[in-house]
This record gives sequence, C-alpha cells and structure tokens, in this order.
Amino acid sequence: MAQSLSDIQNLKVDNLTDAQIEQLITRARTEGISPTQIDALARERGMPATEALKLRNRINNLLSGSSANTTGSVNSFQGRSTSGAEEDFLFDSLRKSDPYYDLTPTQKKIFGYKLFHNRELDFSPSLNLPTPSSYIIGSGDQLLIDIYGASQQSYDLTVNPEGTIFIPNLGPVQVGGASIEAARSRLKSSLGRIISGLNGSNPSSFLEIRLGNIRSIKVSMVGELTKPGTYTLPSFATVFNGLFAAGGPNENGAFRNVQVYRDSRLVASVDIYEFLSKGDQSANINLQDNDVIIVPPVQARVEIIGPVRREGLFEVKQGEYLSDLYVYTGGFTSLAYRDRVTIRRIENNQRKVIDVPSEQFNQFALMDGDEILIGEALERFSNRVQVTGSVNRPGEFSINEGNLTVKGLIEKAEGLRPEAFTNRATLYRTSSDLTLAAESLDLQGILDGTAEDIVLKNEDLLFIPSRYDIQEEFYVKVSGEVNFPGTYPFAKDMTVGDLILRSGGLLRSATNSSIEIARRVRDSNSGKIADIKTLSIDPNLNLTEEEKSLPLEPFDHVFIRRSPGYEEEQLVTLKGEVLYPGDFAISGANERISDVIKRAGGLSNFAYPKGASLIRRTVYYKGPTAEELKEKVLREIRNNLDPEMTRKQNEAEELLYDRIDNKLNQKELDRLKKEQEQARQQLFQNLSVLDSLSSDSTLVKMRLNERDFVGIDLESIMKNPGSEEDLILMEGDVIQVPKELQTVRMIGEVLLPTTTRFIQNQSLKKYISKAGGFTEKARRSKTYVVYANGDAKRTHSFLGLKFYPQLEPGAEIIVPLKPERQGLSAAGWIGLASSLATLGILVDRLIQ
Repeated sequence: MAQSLSDIQNLKVDNLTDAQIEQLITRARTEGISPTQIDALARERGMPATEALKLRNRINNLLSGSSANTTGSVNSFQGRSTSGAEEDFLFDSLRKSDPYYDLTPTQKKIFGYKLFHNRELDFSPSLNLPTPSSYIIGSGDQLLIDIYGASQQSYDLTVNPEGTIFIPNLGPVQVGGASIEAARSRLKSSLGRIISGLNGSNPSSFLEIRLGNIRSIKVSMVGELTKPGTYTLPSFATVFNGLFAAGGPNENGAFRNVQVYRDSRLVASVDIYEFLSKGDQSANINLQDNDVIIVPPVQARVEIIGPVRREGLFEVKQGEYLSDLYVYTGGFTSLAYRDRVTIRRIENNQRKVIDVPSEQFNQFALMDGDEILIGEALERFSNRVQVTGSVNRPGEFSINEGNLTVKGLIEKAEGLRPEAFTNRATLYRTSSDLTLAAESLDLQGILDGTAEDIVLKNEDLLFIPSRYDIQEEFYVKVSGEVNFPGTYPFAKDMTVGDLILRSGGLLRSATNSSIEIARRVRDSNSGKIADIKTLSIDPNLNLTEEEKSLPLEPFDHVFIRRSPGYEEEQLVTLKGEVLYPGDFAISGANERISDVIKRAGGLSNFAYPKGASLIRRTVYYKGPTAEELKEKVLREIRNNLDPEMTRKQNEAEELLYDRIDNKLNQKELDRLKKEQEQARQQLFQNLSVLDSLSSDSTLVKMRLNERDFVGIDLESIMKNPGSEEDLILMEGDVIQVPKELQTVRMIGEVLLPTTTRFIQNQSLKKYISKAGGFTEKARRSKTYVVYANGDAKRTHSFLGLKFYPQLEPGAEIIVPLKPERQGLSAAGWIGLASSLATLGILVDRLIQ
C-alpha cells in the first residue's frame, strides 16, 4: 500500500492501522496529492462511498490529533520550506502517546490482543531467578557443584551433547533430561564414592547444585500468530515468552486454547484470559528444546457494546454462559441497565434479536458472532424534587417519605434568603405525558399557615424569585466637577454628599451651591420630562439639614457645576525677537497682543515687526483632555518623588508617592481595557459614511487643520495698543517675531524654485524671471503672494492687464498649477452635433 496508490480502491479501511494511514498520507504527498484529496482519488478509482467516508474520517482524525503539537514546526530557510523531514515528526506525538499506534481499530477491540503489543510490557524471561528444582537439564547447561562441610570442593561443568558431565577422578555422569532435583540425587550418589561423609544417615559433607550459563532452546511457533516461525529462546522461557516473541495471536487466532506439543504429545493448553482476568499462570509451563506451540483459529467470538468496564471482542469457550463473560469485561458500569440485555445473532442465514433477562444470564449460552447490546439507565428520576432561586441551599432533594410539602422543601433548603420575593412563587410540574405545567403559589401564606401547603410530586421544581430578579437595577449618576463622574449603585437614604464621596470628592473647580438633581417623573400628564431639585451642601461635606431632607432616589442624576469665579491658567507663547521669549499666562479676559509684548520686555533691536505672525488653534484642535492633563501632572509629581531619582523621602512623601502611583496604575489598567474594547468594536464596525465634502481632499485638509496663521500688523499694533488690529489673546496662541528678513522665495510652477535677495520696488515678474520664468502648466493669472505675517494677496486683472501684488522681505511667491482639462469624447461630439442640428431645425421652422 505504501509503495503505490494505484490499488487504493481495494483497501479495507477498518483493517488499516494508524501507521499504515500515515504511510498512505506520506506516499500521497510525494506524488503531489494533499491529504484532503486522497478520499476523492479513491472514489474516482472505484472505492465504495462508505469506505471513502471512513478513509476521510481516519485521515482527519489522524491529522487533527497531530496538528496541536506540530504547529510552527515546518523547517524553513529564507522562505523555502523543506519537505521530507516534515513527515518524520508530523505523527511523532501520536506514536508517543498511543502505545498501540500500529494496531487497527478491530485489533484494538480484541480482548488480550494488546497484551503482546504493549511497548511498556516485556515478557523476556528473568535469568536472575534461583535455580528451579523442576528445571530439566540439557546439553549446553553449565552446572556449578559445591561440596561444603567436612570436605570442600567445587566443580564447574558443562553438559555435553550426550547429556553427560565429566567429573575429575570419577568419570562421566548422565544428567541430561533429568530435573535439578534428580540430578542432585544422582551426583550425590556418584560423588559419595570419592568423598567420604557425603552419604549416609548422618552426613558431614553436603552437596549443592546451581545453574551457571543456561542453554538456548529452539521452539516452533505455528498457527494463527502475528509472526510465526522458529525462535531461539533461553531455556528458562515459558509459553508467554514464546508468544511474545512471535507477536501473539493474530486477529484470527485463539487466545483461550494455545496448545503446547512436546514429542508429538499435547502437554499443556494455555488460556490467556485466565492470566488477564485472574493472574493464573498455572498452565504457563517452561518450554523445552523442540517444543511446538500451536495457536489454532478462534472458534467463537462475541462483541459486547454498551456501558461495561471493558468493551470489545471476547472469545468464548464451549459451555460458557453470559454471566461467565462479565468476568472478562470487568462488569457493568454504574450507567448500565442490568435487568435485560439484547443479543443480535445470525441463525439460518438471517439475523435475529434475542432478549435475555437478568435471571437467565447464567443459563444463556453464547454463539460465534453474537453482539451483546447493553442499554443505559434512563435519564429520569423516581423521587426527585428541585428548588431554585432565593433559598440558602438550592438543588435537588428526595421525596422518599412521600409527603414532602412546599414548606418542608424550603426547610430542607435551609430557609429563604433575605431578598426572596415571598408574594408569589411558581411550582413547575411534569405531567404524565411529560408536558410542563405551572402552578402559582402564595408563598407567604404557605409559610404563615394561612394558605394550603402543597404536597410535592416527583420531578416538581419550585422557583422562588429574588426581588432583584424582578426589578430594574437601581443606580444614581453624578456628572460635572467630581474626581470620578459616572454611575454608582443606589443605596437607601443616600444623600448628595454620600454620592460625592463615592465619586472621589469635589474638584477644586466645583461649587457647593446650585447643585441640581434630575429626577424621573412617573404618571405625569403635564408633559414634564424631569423633576429638577436644587440644593447646596457644606463645602467641607458636613451633613446639613438641607441635604438630609433631600435623599436621593433611584435613577437620580446629580450635576455638580463649576464655580463661576474659577479659571484655570491659559498660556500663550512668544517666540523670536522679544527680550524675554517663552510661555506667558493670560492675566485677563481682555489681554491683547500689545500687552503680552510689553510683559516680554518689548521687541529687540533686530526684530522685524512687519513679519510677525500669530498662530491660533482652530475648532478642530485636539489637545490633551482634562483627564490627560491631570494624569500628566500626577506623573510629574511621581517622577519628582521617585526615591531612585531624587533624595530620600519622609513619611508624608512616601504616602503621597504610593497614592499617586496607585492612581496612575489604575488609570493605565483602565486605558488598556478601553483600548481592548475599542479594538474589539473596530473588528465589527462598518466603514463610516463620509459627507459630501469628503470628495474634496483639499477642502477636508483645510477644514480639519488644527492651527491657522492669522495675519497681524505688529507695527500698527505697537503704535496703537487696544485698536482693532490688536487682537485679544486666546489660549494656545503662538506669536512669532522674526529677525529682519532679506529674501523672497519662489515656489510652485516656476522653472527653478529658489530663494533670492529682496530688492526694494522690484516687480513680481522680475522675481519670476530669477526663477527661470513660468512653466507651461503655470496658472499665471492666479499667482499670489504670502507675506511673512501670514497675509496673502493675489494677482488682479483689469481690461486684460495684470496687476501683481507688491513684495516685502520674507514673502513667498506661489504659482499654482493649471487644472487638467479633459477633451470632449466622440460621444460628446456626437451629442453636441445632434443638439446643434436640432437647434438649427427649430430656428428654421420659426423663420418659416
């Protein structure tokens, strides 16, 4: 099979071992056929569909069993995989995990078959045993004879082919074919003639005989064996040693009638089942030279299927009954139905079914081919009731006493839990036709004795709900100026102060007055959506009468407002030619550019005010959130308190460091959870639908720009502080004051984009000439200039004349690209001609 796939259609899958399936897969791969294509190939070549299905299942099971341990084990080098070594380890895990890997499914089912194929079991005879007195001496045995007592003598003698040993000063002595016990007596008698005191009723010398090196014997193993033949074994070998050497009986061999012939006479019949079930080795005799072991074909074999300790195929002897077979199966399991078994039997060339009750197990004789089917116990209880829900010990209970009631069942369950809903319970009952019925109970009345108690029946289920199971979970929410805004569990008599404490306390920006509580409205016909309550609390969170008189209710939403007078610092940045550049805090809501320039010491002597610019955040600016800014501050504090980086800490600093470290660790954990959730949602999210402006990439880029240049005239601002040009500062503004600029830059559609020296009163066209002039794709009429302060001016046209902007130091001349024009297609020309012809016909008719 492993040599060719040409006869694959003739395979019997049940007769293949896992090792043979592996060889089939390996052979198919060498011919360029994947394992998933083998069954298709077999069907094409005539394999029956049932056999092909079995083959596919065996291949899938084999590959799935080995894939877990071979992931990533394909040898590769720079992208090239090696084939050939891969098959060596693909099934290695199966070989190691299953000691019977080489057996077919049928062989594994035969009771006793695994005995001679277990790699962990060795039937080699032990050569370190004491010399057995029944051992038959033969040619080649080494005899060690010791004389001790009044006389001391030792002999090391080997039995010659004639069966004799030669004793010095005595001559030959015949010991071949005698047992050790008989040889001892014979040698004692012979040696007594030369050694005094060895014989007699009161000997003074004694004789002991031992075996040294033992001889080898040849045993013929014939019949239904895995590997029949003639084997050379040690003379200590037994029948089991010979069977193990020959691989044991094959699928057709008898395990209960192994015959040993010696000198053409039957000397023993070995039942392997007696050894497997009882450990009986009485028939496991020692073999002798030229013995013949015959394993005849099995005469009767039955199969047991069902819940027994050991399923499989069992050999039965003449006169054995069903009860005898259970000794070898290990008996029924706890799930077995023991009152009756079903026998499938072939009689008169047809199949029949026989029911055997338990009282006939010891009378029912088995026949070859019988299938013994053992059923399972029903998944049904005869005395069970259940209680679930709000009891201390939910579960199953028996009703053996016959009059268990609902109250008694609750007592068995050790009573109700405190949250149990006692106004009503439900008793679910199983009707005689196995349909479900429900009965409503007044549980409180049954417990109080005011309602009739119900006697329970088999398979009743009492359900006692919890109050929390039948109501919405209560919660309250807090928003605004607290450390941890969010949703928290509701507690009875909870106040606003309690919720603030639960949410980490007030922020410094919070006000303790004008706190709003939005409360749900029920049964309102006025159109009111929420009932708004307003109160103030003590700034130190002391409990006041006002707060105490207004406890929270489920689903309340508390809003903590920001204090009207609280403002966080807002920074602007000055760069360039001022005396003190850097960050400046805005001192007031109306502080202007001129004010912060004065605070920075004014302009330096090298400043170029006309080139000053202002960079301002747009509405699309995405700066750090308040939470991120808070985390940044905490990290800076922790780094400055880190004992590994700074001085030693006192106790207060150690406590502060631990507090901040715990908060940052928790924030990091929350961030990781949030990122994981976002990544999970991203997998199932559809692509977002863009609006109509998304088609214009330029517009989108401009629209989403986070910062813009704002053109300013710093000369005019410094001369006229507070004027309209002197803009009010906003957070994040960056004012740049450059040094005196002396160049002009040309970019865009010019032949040589470059930067050149500024020359007073020189026209734009001359600067373009210095860049090599316009390119062919230049859109000359749209040339514009961007000045150093961020302002821009474009080219104007009037009556065919072009008026270019004036230039200043630091300006940039930008020449845009002409838009691409698509020529009219053939279909367009045809449509235009058709329209013109129609128009001509219409004009002609109007003239007529």
